[in-house]
Amino acid sequence: MTHPTPQILSRYADGGRGLDDAALWSIEAHLDTCAPCRAGLAHHATPATAELLDRVAIALDQSIAAGPAPVRHSPRAGAVHRRWLVWRLLPWLVMTVAVLGCGALLDSAAPRLPSLVLLLAPVAPLPGVAVAWSRRTDPVRELAATTPASGLAMVLRRTLAVLAVVLPALLVAGVSTGTSLALTLLPSLAFTAATLVLGSLIGVRRAAIGLAAAWSLAVLLPSVAARSLSPALQPDSTAVWAVTTVALAALTPLAATGFRRLTSGN
Repeated sequence: MTHPTPQILSRYADGGRGLDDAALWSIEAHLDTCAPCRAGLAHHATPATAELLDRVAIALDQSIAAGPAPVRHSPRAGAVHRRWLVWRLLPWLVMTVAVLGCGALLDSAAPRLPSLVLLLAPVAPLPGVAVAWSRRTDPVRELAATTPASGLAMVLRRTLAVLAVVLPALLVAGVSTGTSLALTLLPSLAFTAATLVLGSLIGVRRAAIGLAAAWSLAVLLPSVAARSLSPALQPDSTAVWAVTTVALAALTPLAATGFRRLTSGN
């Protein structure tokens, strides 16, 4: 971004009065790399603020001098961890792959029953997406959400990490059971995009739970009870799924502002 004007720096020094969250994050990101603007910000600090900062700086210097030596960590590895995944996501991914594997085995053992791989495919990524962007499972969720790198970009990175595991598992399960790959992958992508769009309004976790419950009640359970695939998963529905996936993916960037709120991680 361009250098903040003196008026904007004055508002920022006054607690961000009149500035929205996006403007505050942009200013903070700029101040990290611009020494002249940091110097300009210091001129707008009140005497009380300057005195408080001096006391904090002295206290920090004393604590650092008295404490243990810092441990070196790989910044690149830390960035990958924070931006692309949370370690608590791994058990959910393992569970998802295991469930798909069981579905493939049941499809092979009982070919007359409706394909469980097709029935589970739309909701397979949803547990991982919900966990990847949830303050209930990410111990540093609040800290990550307040950084300039947060928001839709981080949501998409973590969602891509989930899909990088789930989609190959779906592909293998689909090939092993002879099911339609289009009807295996397209509904999965459509529900993932729908989770992000709806999640910007009500929270990703709630959106994932709601969509999974709706699919189970409307399609999965009736198909199992009737021993017949729903019309939503018949071969002639491929075009509908393709159009739905593209439309929802196009709507995802419009939901960016919703992911700047902490409530998007409910």
